[in-house]
Amino acid sequence: MSLRPSPIPPVPQETVRVARAAFPKGNVYVTLRDELPALFSDELFTGLFPERGKPAHAPWRLALATLLQYAEGLSDRRAAEAVRSRIDWKYLLSLELEDPGFDASVLCEFRKRLLEGDAEQLLLDTFLDCVRQKGLLKSGVKQRTDSTHVLAAVRALNRVELVGEAMRHVLEVLALAAPDWVRQNARAQWPERYVPRFGHDRSHKSEEERRALVLSTGADGFTLLDLLFAPEAPAWLRQIPAVEMLRRIWLQNYHRTPEGILWREADDIPPAAIFVNSPFDADAHLARKRTTQWVGYKVHLTETCEEDLPPLSTLPI
Repeated sequence: MSLRPSPIPPVPQETVRVARAAFPKGNVYVTLRDELPALFSDELFTGLFPERGKPAHAPWRLALATLLQYAEGLSDRRAAEAVRSRIDWKYLLSLELEDPGFDASVLCEFRKRLLEGDAEQLLLDTFLDCVRQKGLLKSGVKQRTDSTHVLAAVRALNRVELVGEAMRHVLEVLALAAPDWVRQNARAQWPERYVPRFGHDRSHKSEEERRALVLSTGADGFTLLDLLFAPEAPAWLRQIPAVEMLRRIWLQNYHRTPEGILWREADDIPPAAIFVNSPFDADAHLARKRTTQWVGYKVHLTETCEEDLPPLSTLPI
């Protein structure tokens, strides 16, 4: 897809007429277009597109649609539907009422271009420049910062479940990536032990049973890691993310000594800020804010709060 920059067209007259009739008391997207008509331009994104190829959809429209999609929490499909069907979106994007919009995959492709071109900050910086020019954001104004929680899309696991699920996950990944290697090296008892998910039925046992379970799981994990890191093992197996997750989880939960495998006690594990809580997401950590506790992330928001200026909120993308 190539980019051929063109000026931002005015809002079509019929779209203006219908939007004014539909929103007699105003609309946030209509106001945004009226106050900041050239928030983004095609020239901002020229470095993200090749010079030759089929003409791309106007990136200034895709940038605005991406922001609206994020603001409303829409999937790509629902955002593409909004471009086709919503009057306020058509007004903001300078589209005729009968314009069919674009396929949902275009939004995903545009985000990919932003990330690959290290241009994701471009949207925020451009918006801040526009509001500064309008006098809506000034240096030295009052502001307040707070954070809120974001849950990770993973199941909360206790440590017994964590090591069991890490072992089950890596075996499933290896079975798909290197089935011949798994058939040659996997122990006969592993399918029975690790095909079922590790749930409360296996972790909520007596203390002696729990201890035996975590030590047997630890021994299996170290056996698998020894096989994976043996000189004769294919080097690319060690680059599989699930293998690295298994190594990290075993390091934080077990001691390997000449006398045998030891389960780390609660005072001997990494702090919550770096402790891996799921084999599926290395960045999801246990967090706490006052009385709220969760596994996931914190997102920080900053809001201006001058009496004579509208409040503006920003957060990292």
